[in-house]
Amino acid sequence: MKKYLNLFDFKQKVDYKTEILSGLTVALALVPEAIAFALIPGFSPLTGLYAAFILALVTSILGGRPGMISGATGAVAVIFVGLILELKNTFPGIEPETILNYVFATVIIAGGLQILAGVLRLGKFIRLVPHPVMFGFVNGLAIIIFMAQFPNFYQKGTEELLSGSSMYIMLGLTLLTMLIIWGFPKLTKAVPSSLLAIVVVSAVVIGFGIDTLTVADTMREGETIKGGFPPLSIPQIPFTLQTFMIILPYAGIVAGVGLIESLLTLNIIDEITETRGRGNKECVAQGTANILSGFLSGMGGCAMIGQSLINTSSGARARLSGITAAVMLLVFIMFGSSLIERLPMAALVGLMFMVAIGTFEWASFKTFRKMPNSDVIVMILVTLITAITHNLAIAVLLGVIISALAYSWENAKRIRARKHVDENGIKHYEIYGPLFFGSTTLFAEKFDVQNDPEEVIIDFQESRVADMSGIEALNKITERYANAGKKVHLRHLSKDCVRLLKNAEEIIEVNVLEDPTYKVVVDRVKKLDDSEPERPFNLWEL
Repeated sequence: MKKYLNLFDFKQKVDYKTEILSGLTVALALVPEAIAFALIPGFSPLTGLYAAFILALVTSILGGRPGMISGATGAVAVIFVGLILELKNTFPGIEPETILNYVFATVIIAGGLQILAGVLRLGKFIRLVPHPVMFGFVNGLAIIIFMAQFPNFYQKGTEELLSGSSMYIMLGLTLLTMLIIWGFPKLTKAVPSSLLAIVVVSAVVIGFGIDTLTVADTMREGETIKGGFPPLSIPQIPFTLQTFMIILPYAGIVAGVGLIESLLTLNIIDEITETRGRGNKECVAQGTANILSGFLSGMGGCAMIGQSLINTSSGARARLSGITAAVMLLVFIMFGSSLIERLPMAALVGLMFMVAIGTFEWASFKTFRKMPNSDVIVMILVTLITAITHNLAIAVLLGVIISALAYSWENAKRIRARKHVDENGIKHYEIYGPLFFGSTTLFAEKFDVQNDPEEVIIDFQESRVADMSGIEALNKITERYANAGKKVHLRHLSKDCVRLLKNAEEIIEVNVLEDPTYKVVVDRVKKLDDSEPERPFNLWEL
């Protein structure tokens, strides 16, 4: 219990200046993204901003990865587009306010599912995601971040590119931002280069009265980011089976996408900081944050790899940066809306371009000739699926499935049999490699039932029966020998394999006495006292 109550590691050395300045930078970058993601399903900008504030604050305090930033995300926002379409088809003429109530209820249920995943310790399954899938996920996300900035180079409300001086100003300010972010750390790291870039470019635009796109220009007419503390919003929806069946699938998708993106981001930040986060604790924190978001007028979300990279690249390593970002975001919403609306989009676009460049795993290109072809294909597919569909959950799941199939195919080819006849005329088949669904065909081809002697021994000391397909393969081979009037013995089956074969005991003779024993590795010998003999010391006793 102490482990969970110890939210802040007071032994950790905290650079307060770096944490606070980094949090301020993240807060500035959260504003346009939260607004943009809220507009995807047609919500008010405040719906995205409230979600960003709540997610960032709660996960920074309770999360399993200090330094990681959560907020409203595009991956979650896209899911609500499908929910809204289904609601409009099911309830023609449904009011926008009622739709929001369904959205908030979906976010609350999704949060509950995420907490359940954390309590059941399902966060560890993120370890099953292969490295090529991680590469593809990161590269696809970098492409999404990069491509999402291009609408800012179009004239507002049209599909026409900026032209003339407007385009030159936009490009110039964007390049200036990128140059500052790239070059300033070479001089000093006293101030986060991202924050400095936003301040310098904003000062140039405001000071010289340059006419360029601002945050206010990205919002719809009449909308503003000015608001108060997130208002309480208890979803007013009918508590019926129909309602539950409508929102449950979307809640499950929100929960799944949120956890996959959050845990993958956690792994990436782990690698950057060379520390280890706690996945299950992060699951509970994400769920708690989404439940609060649903009750406080937020659209929900998950970890944000772009903002997390901004935070960690600025030197932040503690919880203080995320808390600062959340608090400053609320301050902007309540008191600094007029200033935020004047920020030039070129500065924020340049910042996100640099985040995309830093996110992309350029080293993955060097691995093309070193990695197996199947891994290269998986990496490219995950990248393309992520970039095209923006559905991170589907991309990662498909990547894992393809990787698993490729692994199964490679292992299926590894099963082989060494054959010899002993002095008693008994033929031995010594099996090497796992017997599972992928290797059953090759396994069956190893035996010469018609020409074998009257007694055959199949030795599994270097093999293992892994699944029901393996059991069925053994049943078939023993039936073939039985039909030929020959006797077959199975040797050196491990205890779990014997249990799997229990249903086949009438036709299979299992030599349990010769099953191998699996002992714990002996680390050292310790003497309990002078009167007792030395005995192996079990590592599990440590």
